Amino acid sequence: MSNPSLLILPGDGIGPEVMAEVRKVIDWFGAKRGVVFDVSEDLVGGAAYDKHGTPLHDDTMAKAQEVDAVLLGAVGGPKYDVLDFSVKPERGLLRLRKEMDLYSNLRPAQCFDALADFSSLKKDVVAGLDIMIVRELTSGVYFGEPRGIIEEGNERVGINTQRYTESEIDRAARSAFELAMKRGKKLCSMEKANVMESGILWREVVTEVGKDYPEVELSHMYADAGAMQLTRWPKQFDVIVTDNLFGDLLSDLAAMLTGSLGMLPSASLGAPMANGRPKALYEPVHGSAPDIAGQGKANPCACILSFAMALRYSFDLGDEATRLEQAVEKVLADGVRTADLLNEEGRTPASTSEMGDAVVAALEASL
Repeated sequence: MSNPSLLILPGDGIGPEVMAEVRKVIDWFGAKRGVVFDVSEDLVGGAAYDKHGTPLHDDTMAKAQEVDAVLLGAVGGPKYDVLDFSVKPERGLLRLRKEMDLYSNLRPAQCFDALADFSSLKKDVVAGLDIMIVRELTSGVYFGEPRGIIEEGNERVGINTQRYTESEIDRAARSAFELAMKRGKKLCSMEKANVMESGILWREVVTEVGKDYPEVELSHMYADAGAMQLTRWPKQFDVIVTDNLFGDLLSDLAAMLTGSLGMLPSASLGAPMANGRPKALYEPVHGSAPDIAGQGKANPCACILSFAMALRYSFDLGDEATRLEQAVEKVLADGVRTADLLNEEGRTPASTSEMGDAVVAALEASL
């Protein structure tokens, strides 16, 4: 039997730096746990544009369709701001999501005990927080037609269309219900059914799907009220399911409850392939952070934890995923900190590579 395949796309900015630390973790699992991957690497985003004149080459897209999972670093940077919208680095990521049909985006927001003081909220509000936001990823206002900027009378008009079909809502909802069944069996669906027809349809379809999951406690909330509740008492939630636009906003809000974007992974999952594994792309929530790129200041934990999600959701290696997550938690508990996790003056932060080495050392200690 061949090894599972993994395509690595480091991307731009700090992407290559944090991905180098993930490679250390992958090598450790191969050497010490017999978990071996066939790893290939390619370009995406600005790096791909610099070489090919496009943010995602067709050959790279073909590779992404063939492998068991894709692991991406980050895309973008100020040098690409002048490019036409059609070839900006972010278009490479959007193409991956769209053509791989990665319709379910999983964004966990977990507050490690050692980092509870870093949240802008009070410690008792966020300590022990562990929620999951499921964002529909391939439809809605980001992809709906018509769209564009047109002339109307004497002024320009920007147009974006919020559009959802029943089947698009159904599959995102089922993904969230399945996840809820494996967690606390509680799901909150968020939309704007009070002012948007797409929100009315969203609520109706999610309610209908819920009949197939009687063990899951389903609730509904307007997305703006959900944002308020996430900052008031986030631990009332377990799994949240919402559309593309609201999911983008709410998951970034939830990210800051934990204190640092540098700690948060994500998974984007699609339909099962012939081998039964879902098409999947894993990436940290943070961006390319061009202001610190190449300086060894980036926190690699979000990218490392994205690989942990790959172990769990693409390769059915939940025990190994837990091992890796606990290694990260131990490193934090031991006080190892990159610059984004330090609030003490005069203390020297760990570099990107030192944080990666500490995670590998914690893995070694777990044997």
